[in-house]
Amino acid sequence: MAAGDKAAGPARQGRSTARLATVQALYQIELSDAAIEAVIEEFLAHRIGREIEGAQYAEADREHFKWLVRNASERIDELDECLGGALDTGWSVSRLGALMRALLRAATIELMARPDIPARVVMNEYVELAGAFFSRREPAFVNAALDTLARRLRAGEFVSPDDAGGDVRSSAGR
Repeated sequence: MAAGDKAAGPARQGRSTARLATVQALYQIELSDAAIEAVIEEFLAHRIGREIEGAQYAEADREHFKWLVRNASERIDELDECLGGALDTGWSVSRLGALMRALLRAATIELMARPDIPARVVMNEYVELAGAFFSRREPAFVNAALDTLARRLRAGEFVSPDDAGGDVRSSAGR
């Protein structure tokens, strides 16, 4: 398991920053049709943890960033199919804007392939990112899509004691 979501402080921030950079990189790849590895190298060399035009960019979990960009880019058809089933009726992945597609694809690959990161952490992080990029309607859209997706992909993480079946009370109290 990579360091990050269970730890406090800089390690957790590193994953958050990796997610932000991933959304930006996936957006750039889609719009420019740039090579995946070239975009990864550009971000690592010139953006992540660097000062650009007087603004200091935070350091990211570089391994998580590379993993996210590569997997989201290489499994795009699988991600879009999975994601399409989580969208409301009348919506398709192709109908979404490029930035929204990038964000939802990054979240989807984490939900699909990183069971070591709790689904609720993934959902919360990407809803917060949506709030940074969009107005208030889009984060609600992201929340609804990711909730549907997470409950389908990681149903076990959403089972409440009431839904677990059987008596969850201690047998000592009977």
